Amino acid sequence: MGFVDVLQGAFDKPSIPWKTIITGFTVAQFAFETYLTYRQYVALSKKTLPPVLEGEIDDETFQKSEAYARAKSKFSIVSNISSLVQNLIFIKFDVLPKLWNLGNVLASYLPSKLIATSTIAQSLYFLNVLTALSTFTSLPLSYYQHFVLEEKFGFNKLTIKLWITDMIKSNLLGLLIGTPVLYLFLKIFEVFPSNFLWYICLFVLVVQILALTIIPVLIMPLFNKFTPLDDGELKTAIEQLAKKVGFPLDKIFVVDGSKRSSHSNAYFTGLPFTSKRIVLYDTLVNDSTTDEIVAVLAHEIGHWQKSHLLRMLAFSETHIFLVFSLFTAAYQNNSLYNAFHFFVGSSTSTDFSKVITPQFPVIIGFLLFNDLLQPLDCLSTFLTNLVSRAHEYQSDAYAKELGYANHLARALINLQIKNLSTMNVDPLYSSYHYSHPTLAERLIAIEYKNEKKAQ
Repeated sequence: MGFVDVLQGAFDKPSIPWKTIITGFTVAQFAFETYLTYRQYVALSKKTLPPVLEGEIDDETFQKSEAYARAKSKFSIVSNISSLVQNLIFIKFDVLPKLWNLGNVLASYLPSKLIATSTIAQSLYFLNVLTALSTFTSLPLSYYQHFVLEEKFGFNKLTIKLWITDMIKSNLLGLLIGTPVLYLFLKIFEVFPSNFLWYICLFVLVVQILALTIIPVLIMPLFNKFTPLDDGELKTAIEQLAKKVGFPLDKIFVVDGSKRSSHSNAYFTGLPFTSKRIVLYDTLVNDSTTDEIVAVLAHEIGHWQKSHLLRMLAFSETHIFLVFSLFTAAYQNNSLYNAFHFFVGSSTSTDFSKVITPQFPVIIGFLLFNDLLQPLDCLSTFLTNLVSRAHEYQSDAYAKELGYANHLARALINLQIKNLSTMNVDPLYSSYHYSHPTLAERLIAIEYKNEKKAQ
């Protein structure tokens, strides 16, 4: 008997109170994240800057950044409470089986030639209904975040029209692209019900690679305008840096990020072993010197030089393998499905809170399994951020090796000021929520004060 069989036997018991367990995990995660937010709020009560930032950031900016951070902390608590209430309502009132049956009812009004009477088709209907409901319930918080919170601190550049247009585009793309991807995902379980693990891992890897290829070229231009960087000092400096380090630069674009926000950023796109496109936010180009922008790109090129994308893909695949290895023991767990009123049988119940299906609906099992994974997800978040932060330190060190330590430091400080990023951060909070080290941590790592004195 294999490990999976042992797990299936151990956990497929009617006596296990799955609803209570998932409710407990949901409340525990909310409590843990609220505790972290409280710790961060306490850290924001500090009246002084981290020592490495003293003399670099004026008091007015410091006070405004702390006010912005406190406002975001309060908003995150409200958002988390809203998510908690919704999750508990879904569990208490059996919303999942009701939505599943609703999808079946809606499908019954379509011409028979347009639908396929299968569990996969039913899953697609179900997720579309669930997505529409999620979009609708998220509207108030999304509106507040953009048009109240971000507006108050001068970051929001969205109009109501653009906000609605973005939402429509996102949902249409989710429908057009997500539906066939989900169909193939579920089809693997149908074709390989007992040995799907390696096929799923390969499928997810292919989807990730296609996403890295397609999204920058075809999807992102639907939301923003990408303009080739004009000839001049900046373009020449970037090309010289790329040539110096052997970076396979293809094109340099400036994206109109300012039409949505005044936040700044820069990144490059392209698969490993292929040519790369560098993308600069217009806010970064307008508010930074040539040396600072080149220093930021030296950091980004450090990610390429250290093969961080490949490492993160490998890390992601390992995580996916672990998750689906555990899922093999849960997706045909009778007691788990039954606890949420999904029963395997030969007909559909007329009771909207009870579903009888001819086979296990994999998508339902995966949603329930994700709820059971919440403790593991918390640990995974810490680990993922640990790896990501290590990569950021390595890229900073690479830029320093190229002689850009001071320019990188100035760029990071200016971005901190421009974005009103948090100055004082609780270490446990940042370990869980931050994929990048804090500004103070990065300046200490590149020995900014020493570099500055040496000049």
